[in-house]
Amino acid sequence: MPDTSRPLRKLGFLTIGLFDPADPAPGHQATLQIIELGEQLGFDSAWLRHRHLQFGISSPIAIMAAASQRTSRIELGTAVTPLGWENPLRLAEDLATVDLLAGGRINPGLSVGEPMHYDTVKHELYPDSSELEDFGYARMDRLARLISGEPVRDFSGKQGVVEEFSNRVEPHSPGLRDRLWYGAASRKSAVWAGSNGFNLLSSSVVFPEADQEPDFARIQQSQIRAFRDAAATSAQADAPARVSQGLVVIPTDSASPDQREKYQRYVDERTPRTRAPQGPKGMLFAPDLIGTSDEIAEQLYAHAGFQEVDEVAFALPFSFDHEDYVQILTDIAGKLGPALGWTPQTRSTPTMSGPAPAVSRSGE
Repeated sequence: MPDTSRPLRKLGFLTIGLFDPADPAPGHQATLQIIELGEQLGFDSAWLRHRHLQFGISSPIAIMAAASQRTSRIELGTAVTPLGWENPLRLAEDLATVDLLAGGRINPGLSVGEPMHYDTVKHELYPDSSELEDFGYARMDRLARLISGEPVRDFSGKQGVVEEFSNRVEPHSPGLRDRLWYGAASRKSAVWAGSNGFNLLSSSVVFPEADQEPDFARIQQSQIRAFRDAAATSAQADAPARVSQGLVVIPTDSASPDQREKYQRYVDERTPRTRAPQGPKGMLFAPDLIGTSDEIAEQLYAHAGFQEVDEVAFALPFSFDHEDYVQILTDIAGKLGPALGWTPQTRSTPTMSGPAPAVSRSGE
């Protein structure tokens, strides 16, 4: 096994939370059970993808609120919430509320840009201002200022006998601003995030610079280094900037033969897109990592992007079944994590509350 001078300090996982559109409740309950299992297995964090007008979690803040009442330790995050769909002031209120309910365990991951398929939804999302909305970095900056407690207005104080008004977003959750993450896939975004006091979420997608060879791991490494350089000189650099990497890993140590066959088919179907840049911007996808935990650990130690981090949030495959996620998470916590130098936060035996909800995959 290759050696590493940087043992893995924090281990998390990311889930999309699929559900059957004809019966969505079981899928949401299954996501909550997976988060509970993650805490019992000793994971440091659980992250939720954000999907609008799809058959995955559209309201991760609501899921985090529910999960905060079922768990006591595990951190809860989004990876990522697209701010183009959000009003920053209302989002700031929701995030602070959930963070207080969770005891300061929320890690909001965010991104900017025009909403996906904007032309198909702008008439409902912004019926009177669709052509005027600014989907750039200013939207992220506004959310951060509101969360930090900067004044929203001059008006405050009592009005009448009962009403009392604040000039900042309420409730205020101290420390939440320091736990804001930016999902960056380009060098420009990574540098901006570092310069403006955000943590960095680096996932399985990158956009290369014009002069870079299409090597995913090297490009990710260069983006992380550029982020850290920018963060080190930021006026907001009160603490070391955090970076988390998120790749798809599928350990097969305890998988059944049928599961191994299904997992391999999934990887084989997705592998061709990783062999060449995609689209006009040359987007690069990271290959999924499948095999025993020792085999995956060896690949990660050789990965230039992984070599830069001591935090990860491994992504669960999109379309697997509940029992598959239980097996994968159990192997990550019990075998892959320790092979990377990580120590579980608890070694209690996981117990699932009742049978796993049946989740139909008809909505994939």
